[in-house]
Amino acid sequence: MNITVGDKIKFKRTFTEADVELFTKVSMDEGDHHTTPDELGRLVVQGLLTATLPTKVGGDYNVLARTMNFEFLRPVFTDDTVECVVTIEELERRDEKRISIMASFICTNQKGKQVLTGNFAGIILQDEEEVGD
Repeated sequence: MNITVGDKIKFKRTFTEADVELFTKVSMDEGDHHTTPDELGRLVVQGLLTATLPTKVGGDYNVLARTMNFEFLRPVFTDDTVECVVTIEELERRDEKRISIMASFICTNQKGKQVLTGNFAGIILQDEEEVGD
């Protein structure tokens, strides 16, 4: 495993109308603000779709989540580009195949405004190859 306490993992995503439409179908979150464009032709991105940004770390590092806390600060719209910075706060080996992780995150739109903050905790499940490292 190649992360340590204090590491910052960054990535960006631009949300599209197709993303919102697909998430609307999957989540059944069909609020008018997700299906009817505003005066600028934008849809509001579902909060939980925005919250998929920090969960990317979970997928990248094989994290089985235990808790996730989100504070939604302002709306995200289609065509917004959001950067997520995840900071590794704690790592603690539990046994040969499991490491506890706690991380915080800040998501910022292209205007530099924070749109989402929070934290998550869980267990990193290591496969046989990683255990031997």
